[in-house]
Amino acid sequence: MADLVKGSLPAGVVSAFLAAVGDIALILSGDGMIVDITVGHGELASQEFADWVGTAWIDTVTIESRPKVAEMLADAAKPGAQKALRWRQVNHVTPGGDVPIRYLMLALGDDDHLIAIGRDLRGAAVMQQRLLQAQQAIERDYIRQRQSEIRYHMLFDSVSEPVLIVDAEDRRIREANPAAYRLLDASPGDLAGRALTEIVAPEHRDDLIAYLGAAEVTDDRAPLGLRMVNGRGDASLSARLFRQASKPLFIVRIETIPESNAVPQFDALLGSVIERMPDSFVLVDRELNVLTANSAFLEMTEVSSIDRVVGLQLGKWLGRPGIDLELIVGQLREHGAVRNVATIMRGAAGSKEEIEVSAVCAPMGDSECYGFTIRDVARRERGVPVSPGDVPRSVGQLTELVGRMSLKDIVRESTDLIERLCIEAALVYTSDNRASAAEILGVSRQSLYSKLHRHGLGNLVPAEI
Repeated sequence: MADLVKGSLPAGVVSAFLAAVGDIALILSGDGMIVDITVGHGELASQEFADWVGTAWIDTVTIESRPKVAEMLADAAKPGAQKALRWRQVNHVTPGGDVPIRYLMLALGDDDHLIAIGRDLRGAAVMQQRLLQAQQAIERDYIRQRQSEIRYHMLFDSVSEPVLIVDAEDRRIREANPAAYRLLDASPGDLAGRALTEIVAPEHRDDLIAYLGAAEVTDDRAPLGLRMVNGRGDASLSARLFRQASKPLFIVRIETIPESNAVPQFDALLGSVIERMPDSFVLVDRELNVLTANSAFLEMTEVSSIDRVVGLQLGKWLGRPGIDLELIVGQLREHGAVRNVATIMRGAAGSKEEIEVSAVCAPMGDSECYGFTIRDVARRERGVPVSPGDVPRSVGQLTELVGRMSLKDIVRESTDLIERLCIEAALVYTSDNRASAAEILGVSRQSLYSKLHRHGLGNLVPAEI
């Protein structure tokens, strides 16, 4: 090829040739026959094109590209063709598949030979394919995002409870659902940009600001009771922090309280006192599902928040399984109250504490509920000194006898202890009704009277006879 080109190109053509050096060069005769081939690109295998020498250029391309080849050959033969250089893309047929190449056609001076300088477009095609895939992925993500936004707005607007989206930095309302506009008697769009404190009565605005500050650091804040602005009644407001595009926002839910069900001031005060009680308090329904509890109960059960106990069975923590709680509830339903019943409290982490329970039954609509006060007595009992001659009163005191008495004597003492404790518990549960106590313990009355005498708990002859 070098011999063919040497000395035959004018300076202008050589300059154009050097400026447009590509990946492949074809030397063509005037009628379009391939005279020589030079491959200058590593990805183009020269053996794929070696058989083209002596072949018509138009026969090496696909059917769709043949009109382009014919046009380039015709244009190159026209006078002044060097001034109207134009790149054209054709697809070559190779054993490895179609190869897209972009050609620039030049005439070789006064000779009737032509040179076609080509650039491999497969790399660009790969990049275009990747760009297309990226665009399609972006489009799919955009469609999914739009669908999510549509579902969000449908859900947000269909909720019957007033809901506000509030900026956590300036405490201003960003969005409100139709229920919130109805509650505040506002036209669509009027709430956006307003301060959240404007929707509550002036005397409760400081409480609302403090509540939002606490809601920024914890998610288990109890709802805040307050009065709405312009005499719209009492409401319960709860807020939870979330982030959108790295911006902190509050989702604020408002639950209106009908006037007939509004909590009087002294009831709120009573609830505050119960919450601060050192003794545990828990309220359950007739099925012993927890309705509410104070902080001392959460601490004793080793549970982090009230949400984790509401709805669960009280027996999960209180009493020995299958024994204590059933007897306590039986006495509650029969007598309406029990006092100072000794039992145990089991914590979520596996701890056990000895406690005393008092409980009362109260009406709740068409059913009833039970209120339990629970006092930890383990420390008090551990502080009572035990002498070897005294009868042990607890398992802890029994273990203190190790080293002072033989195992045989300790076992005998523990048997007597269990028997005495069970009899005492049965008498407490039955309000000292010995016939009922004997039935609960599964012994005859005469056997119970004998045990009462042996343990010094009563006379041999029953009082009720």
